[in-house]
Amino acid sequence: MRATFMYGPGDVRVIHVPDPVVEHRTDAVIRVVRACICGSDLHPYHSMSATSQGSSMGHECIGVVEDVGSEVATVRKGDVVITPFAWSDGTCEFCAEGLQTSCRHGGFWNAGGVGGLQAEAVRVPHADGTLFPVPVEEGSPLIPSLLTLSDVYGTGYHAAIRGGVNPQTTVTVIGDGAVGLMAVLSARQLGAERIILMGRHADRTDLGRDYGATDVVAERGEEGIARVRELTGGDGTHVVLEAVGHMPAYTQAVGVVRPGGVISRVGVPQYEDAPVGFAGLFGPNITLTGGPAPVRAYIDTLLPGVLDGTVDPGRVFDSEVPLDDVARGYADMDARRALKVLVRP
Repeated sequence: MRATFMYGPGDVRVIHVPDPVVEHRTDAVIRVVRACICGSDLHPYHSMSATSQGSSMGHECIGVVEDVGSEVATVRKGDVVITPFAWSDGTCEFCAEGLQTSCRHGGFWNAGGVGGLQAEAVRVPHADGTLFPVPVEEGSPLIPSLLTLSDVYGTGYHAAIRGGVNPQTTVTVIGDGAVGLMAVLSARQLGAERIILMGRHADRTDLGRDYGATDVVAERGEEGIARVRELTGGDGTHVVLEAVGHMPAYTQAVGVVRPGGVISRVGVPQYEDAPVGFAGLFGPNITLTGGPAPVRAYIDTLLPGVLDGTVDPGRVFDSEVPLDDVARGYADMDARRALKVLVRP
């Protein structure tokens, strides 16, 4: 089968690899219907060390079950399934607590002998705990929106939940990528009436307004911080949802959070040290939270709105490429010509 591999900065190739098969009684094999490229995929696209063997890519997909192990009970051949970006057993205490990204027996795609999802098919460990069947056909127009539940919608929602967003909180969202826009949508769903989106790409921030942003701040750095402070009477906002992962975004978050507020980070940090001392977080009683989103825990909550059309998170996909042309999808996202790219095997 064909699968996407990255061999170094900017070096994305589609190669042939062995077809996946059931290896354990709890496995499933799924045929990928739609995958996509994530903003976090651009981190290795910029900085991974060159390697001759390459690294498989992709951690979001909608698929159709092709085969199951003898102990798999909740999905069967032919089911259309959401495939979260982390696989998990669904039975350990962390899964029971809704923290599947810390599953004792789980893991992440593209590691430990488990392939990536920018491919024609994949073996899914712990299929019962990982896969979520949905009542649609593989040709459904809802597929893009359902695909967001494998990562970006659940990640934006996680940011808002960890930040404690509610009708009494004002919110700043940093980043106008897909996760930032889903954080705006989630903050609105949780009742926030004032949502400031910090982003400078008008086509994206316009979509952010559609999702519920009340204000847009295009300025960055100290100028951006001053603008948010101006909009909030000098105080900043109760909650800051940081969806970028670079140090300037974190610094901006510290600059716009209100005393006693919360910074919730879901952008994968591309830095080792962040200021958390007296002047940064301790003095003004700021809480720092966030992390890899256990999106599997949120599907039950978010799925009904997707199925009945109340929300349309699939609008974050503004481009689609065939698998053989996935390198162009990476280049388009890197150059900001695309917000988020669907990949069609």
